[in-house]
Amino acid sequence: MQGVFADRILTVPNVLSVLRLLGVPLFLWLLLVQRADGWACALLVASGVTDFLDGKLARLLDQSSRLGALLDPFVDRLFLVTTLAAFVIRGLVPWWVAVILVGRDVLLTATLSVYKRRDLPPPEVIYLGKAATFALMSALPWLLAGQIDWAGDGFGRAFGGALLIWGTAVYVWTGMLYTGRAIAVARAIPAVSHRTA
Repeated sequence: MQGVFADRILTVPNVLSVLRLLGVPLFLWLLLVQRADGWACALLVASGVTDFLDGKLARLLDQSSRLGALLDPFVDRLFLVTTLAAFVIRGLVPWWVAVILVGRDVLLTATLSVYKRRDLPPPEVIYLGKAATFALMSALPWLLAGQIDWAGDGFGRAFGGALLIWGTAVYVWTGMLYTGRAIAVARAIPAVSHRTA
């Protein structure tokens, strides 16, 4: 049944990913132009919920697709990078934290060529890395909630800051683990030479 949906474009998970993609410029407009932190925070939470749902629904409805496999992680990274950039502009996150987080992703993207040159699949996911991503994606709305005038603004700043520190530390640690795996593969397995006829 899974193959039936392999090339489908109009699926529920893909619609959710497209909605998240359209939410990127809206989020930037709300946060940087309108300074509507409450609405920006709500949109950030909605993006996280739909990100969780699209993967679950793809499996539940048997609607996995090639487009979804490319679109979902692309939108995830785009939302993370643009959110970090906007937070740096607003002074909500130190610039060096954003550089560390984005730099880690750039480095790991570069290590994928090690597997590709050896005709190997990408490395298995380290679930601690998923936990770090969840912590970071949770930290951002809490930090934003700390800018809104409400009873829990102090808690939002403190809790968001704690999640950001923990998430960044674990994100970097898992990045080092992924890099170590790539180095081990590069040393142990020779690259495959692709000859053209």
